[in-house]
Amino acid sequence: MTISVPVNDLERHNRPILNELQEAAAAVVASGWYILGPRVRQFEAGFAAFCGAPHCVGVGNGTDALELALRAVGAGPGDHVAAVANAGGYGTAAILATGAEPRYVDVEPAGMSMDPRSLAAAITPRTRAVIVTHLYGYMADMPSLLEAAGGLPVIEDCAQAHGARLGGRHAGTWGAIGCFSFYPTKNLGALGDGGALVCSDGELAARLGALRQYGWTSKYTAGVPRGRNSRLDEMQAAILLTKLPYLEGWNRRRREIAESYGKALTGLGLELPPVCGTRSATHLYVVRSPRRDALREALGATGIGTDIHYPVPDHRQPAAVGHSWAAVSLPVTERCCREALTLPCFPEMTGEEVRRVIDAVGAAAVRC
Repeated sequence: MTISVPVNDLERHNRPILNELQEAAAAVVASGWYILGPRVRQFEAGFAAFCGAPHCVGVGNGTDALELALRAVGAGPGDHVAAVANAGGYGTAAILATGAEPRYVDVEPAGMSMDPRSLAAAITPRTRAVIVTHLYGYMADMPSLLEAAGGLPVIEDCAQAHGARLGGRHAGTWGAIGCFSFYPTKNLGALGDGGALVCSDGELAARLGALRQYGWTSKYTAGVPRGRNSRLDEMQAAILLTKLPYLEGWNRRRREIAESYGKALTGLGLELPPVCGTRSATHLYVVRSPRRDALREALGATGIGTDIHYPVPDHRQPAAVGHSWAAVSLPVTERCCREALTLPCFPEMTGEEVRRVIDAVGAAAVRC
């Protein structure tokens, strides 16, 4: 059946500001400056201010942000990096790119983010850093995780958490470094790839700035080892500058939809996301059901789009077979991956579309 309520709709998302986006893009084309120019600097300053962080470094994408953060804190061959296995594989890719090995940590069943007790048990003498993912936009328990990390550098994966706040502090400002993705579907999305890192340490920011461009400390002089090419370009910076003032409003609408779902879907035998206000940017609205596949099929038959974020945990991926770091049991993680189902939730959803999803889920939950 044709999907009439999609999980996301980027054309509808960009349509109200299309003229602004076109003007921003045209200005970049006319400027003759396309890499690490004034718009990148303006966006870095604006996004740092939005997050409440002193420094921001724009990079090519969110996975590069994680990799460069790990390099900046010294992670490399022979090291362990603690991370979760239910966040799409991006942290694992970054860890392996540095030559380090992932040390997987199980998650809490409610928010599906890193369990502080499991983190404490997973730390070894070789652990160099911890990646904490704010999954689906819901902020992990940062005070407890920082305590469990015992002084190790904590890197926040904020790819889905633009604008989320815990205790008044934005995602990305609790740990040593906050890493963001601006993939087009994110709460703050570019029209292509893009990423950024935020931090409070000036020396660390300077190191990150060098690492994103070959390790250069001056032009053609590589003063920082293990640098690479990962730069946010002027075009994407201009698009992000245009969109940034709208982010808080978009997030409010996401939370309104989540609140409607939470009130209407209670009592249907589904595990619903925590009710948490601004602690979540509500990037995705993910429910859990042991009858996930049947529920998804039933919703699809009525025109309701769904997705699975994420079906295969990192330690069970085909590419992980035979690696010692994949030989781990993560019962909560594995159950979450079997049961997770993403429902439509994007700022441009109409009230009628929200009601259609609620009615369809209610009917499907009874049948399945």
